[in-house]
Amino acid sequence: MRILIIDDEDSMRHMLSVILKREGYEPVSVAEAAKALDLLEADDFDFILCDIKMPGLDGLSFLKALKDRGLARTVIMMSAYGTFETALECMKLGAYDYISKPFKADEIVLTVKKAEEREKLKRENTRLKADALEEYDFTNIFTIDGNMLSILGLVRKVADYTTSVLILGESGTGKELVARAIHYGGQRAQKPFVTVNCGAIPGALLESELFGHVKGAFTDAHRTKTGLFQEANGGTIFLDEVGELPMELQVKLLRVLQEGEIRKVGDTKSAKVDARVVAATIKDLKDEIRKGAFREDLYYRLNVIEIKLPTLRERPFDIPGLAARFVEKYSRKFGKPPKRVSEEALAILAGYAWPGNIRELENVIERAMILEETDTIRPKSLPIAGPNAGGRASLQAADALESQLSSATPRRPSDDLSIKRAQEAMEKDLIKRALERTRNNKTKAAEILEISHRALLYKIKNYGL
Repeated sequence: MRILIIDDEDSMRHMLSVILKREGYEPVSVAEAAKALDLLEADDFDFILCDIKMPGLDGLSFLKALKDRGLARTVIMMSAYGTFETALECMKLGAYDYISKPFKADEIVLTVKKAEEREKLKRENTRLKADALEEYDFTNIFTIDGNMLSILGLVRKVADYTTSVLILGESGTGKELVARAIHYGGQRAQKPFVTVNCGAIPGALLESELFGHVKGAFTDAHRTKTGLFQEANGGTIFLDEVGELPMELQVKLLRVLQEGEIRKVGDTKSAKVDARVVAATIKDLKDEIRKGAFREDLYYRLNVIEIKLPTLRERPFDIPGLAARFVEKYSRKFGKPPKRVSEEALAILAGYAWPGNIRELENVIERAMILEETDTIRPKSLPIAGPNAGGRASLQAADALESQLSSATPRRPSDDLSIKRAQEAMEKDLIKRALERTRNNKTKAAEILEISHRALLYKIKNYGL
C-alpha cells in the first residue's frame, strides 16, 4: 500500500520511510503540504502521514484543502506541539488518527496497521452492499407471469417512498425477497435492512428485541440494549409473520407507525426513529380482526400498500425459468457443470401442486443437483415423482407450458429442450419488439419491458442486439 509522508524535517521523512519500507509499504515523501496536494491530484495514495506545524500550508489547512477538493483520504496527523484541543480539531476536519512526537517505530506501525484494517472493512462493507443491491434488484426476480409482472411494477413504484407495505402470501412465495427488492430498489438502499420473525421470538422477549431495554429493566438486563427498530434507523425493518404479534405489542407498534417514536423497556423517555416498515404474513388479517386477535387500526396503518403474491400453482409458466435459475445457482455453488431438465422431469414439475411454493421448488432442484449423476435431471432424481405428481395431468400441463413458451419465443429446433436457451430466445424477441415499437428509445423500451434501464443495456450487450 502506498503512503504519502508530509513533513518539513528531512530526518523525520527519512526515518518514517525506512520504518514503512521495512513493513512492506511504499512510502513517498514531500516537504510541503502544497506540493502534496498537487501530488494527490495526479496520483493515488492509500494513507497520508502529515505533520501539523509546517511553514506555508500547515496540517490543519491541509485537511481543509483536502475536504474542499474532494480528495477523501485516510490521514494520520503528527505533531510535537499537540494538545487535546489540537487533536480534536484534526478529527473534526476528517483526520483518522493523531500521534504525538516523538513516537516509537512500533507506535507508527500499529497506527498504520489499524488504518489498513479499517480500510479493508470499509471496502468489504461497500462490496457487500453492492452485492446486495445487485442480488435483490427487483429486475432479478424472474417471471413471465402477467400478475407477477404487475406486482414488480408496483414494487418499483413504491420503492422510493417511506409508506408502509403489507405483503401477503403463502409460505415460500417470496415475501422476504420482495421486501428486500423494495428496500434495495429505493433511496434507503445504502442503509440497514433488518429482518425480524415475529413468530419465532417468545412474546416476553419480543418487546426487548424490537425496542431495546435499559440496564436493570428486568432481572437479566445487565446492560442497555439497542432494539431492532433503532438498528434499522434510516433504513427498513421487515416484520415477517406480523400476524403473530401479541396484542400488547401491536399497540406499541401502532405508536411507532403513528408517532415515529420508540420507548425502550424500562425507560421513561421516548426516542425518535426513522425506519420504514414492511410487514408480511401468511394469515388472513381481516379474519384475525374479526376474531379479536389483530387490531383493526394497526392493520390499516400497515396496509397502506398491499402486495398479494400469487402461489407457484397460479404461475405455472414460470416453473421452467425458475428451475433453470436454481440449476444455475447450485451449479455454481457445488462447482458442477449445469444440467438440463428432461422432458419427463419438466412434466412432473409442471403438474405438481407445490404446497411449499418457490422454496419447495428450489429445494427439489438442489436435491436433484446433488443426487443426479448424469448431465440431465430425470424423474428419479425428483422427490416429488410419484402418484401425486406424474400421469396425464402433468403431461397436459407440460404441453400447455410448451405451447405458451413457443408462442412467446422464436421457433427453435424441436429437439432443443434447453430451458435456458428458451428463456434467452424469449427475452431477445421481447427486447427487439420493444425497441422497434419505441424506435430504439431504450428508456421507453425499458418501461414497456418493466425492467431497469441498466438491466436493458446489459441484456442488449449480452445478446449482441
